[in-house]
Amino acid sequence: MKFVKLLSISLLSISTLCILSQSHAENSIFSKADSDQKQWVGKPAPAFKLQDQNSKWHQLSQYKGKWVVLYFYPKDNSPGCTQEANEFKSLYPQFIKNNAVVLGVSLDDVQSHQKFSEKLGLNFPILADENQQLAEQFGIVRNLGIVKIAKRETFLIDPQGIVTYHYSSVNTQTHAGQVLADIQKFAQK
Repeated sequence: MKFVKLLSISLLSISTLCILSQSHAENSIFSKADSDQKQWVGKPAPAFKLQDQNSKWHQLSQYKGKWVVLYFYPKDNSPGCTQEANEFKSLYPQFIKNNAVVLGVSLDDVQSHQKFSEKLGLNFPILADENQQLAEQFGIVRNLGIVKIAKRETFLIDPQGIVTYHYSSVNTQTHAGQVLADIQKFAQK
């Protein structure tokens, strides 16, 4: 009987520890996301000069006075990146009506972007950050052994060049609509 009581107390203690450590892990995840968000919000976006799929140069300064959706994605032609690009493509006319430009960015080169853009019929620029310069400035390069990719994150930049929102978690099916709604909300303030 004494052994059963001791065993019950031990099991209860272990389950309590598991719950507490899980709660701490969840809090750590949320506090990390909160600190990532706070790191950029309210600060000037880094200047850049990158080529798009048509070898045309783009700089942040040329979009002064417009909202800029700078969305990073891992790889041309991957399923999630294709879905996300198609979502932005379908809503792009709405972004234009709301004084916004969409700029996709990955570490792929101009030729890869050209094929990806033609395949999907993209109506907005996708920028080649081959040297990982912009992705490094934002701190979103992921090293996968010998290959580096940009994490799937988005930075919403206001018409004055200030980061208004940092999306560190992105659902490829709903993200474009969420960003559009946020632009509409922020523009009313």
